Amino acid sequence: MQAEADYSFPPLTRSDYARMRGWLDQPHVRAWWGDPDTEIALIDAEIDGDTADLLLVAYQGRPFAYVQDYPAHHDPMPQYAEFPPGTRAMDTFLGEPDMLGQGHAARYLNLRAADLRRRYPAVVIDPDPSNERAVRAYRRAGFRAIRTTTGETGKPVLVMAFDPTFPSLW
Repeated sequence: MQAEADYSFPPLTRSDYARMRGWLDQPHVRAWWGDPDTEIALIDAEIDGDTADLLLVAYQGRPFAYVQDYPAHHDPMPQYAEFPPGTRAMDTFLGEPDMLGQGHAARYLNLRAADLRRRYPAVVIDPDPSNERAVRAYRRAGFRAIRTTTGETGKPVLVMAFDPTFPSLW
């Protein structure tokens, strides 16, 4: 089992864009995220702001994933309307193919969500319901499914909320 101290969350910088573009172009990421250049442009629009936390995820010093969190009510996101003001929403992907299937996603998501939950009233995430790998990882990380609904893009999302009392299975 991986130790908590083995994970770190360094801030994303523009010097990480080449790595991010490579991850976004991986088939297991591209299936759920958009065009790499479009996604980098969206990230670049946020990187100097103070609304979103844009972070790499490193295991024993090796970056392998990306996670971002932001106010769930900052942009119109109807899927989060029922959550209290101050709720943080998360998005993530594990970029390095050789790190898949080892429990890393559940572990880093649990660590990050638990940290956020200590400071905010709720932490939510909204995967595509057909993204079974992500949904399993989020459940193992301690997220509970709330409901399937339509997200801000008009596509279905499975709204999940982090429950610090729910035992994670990582």
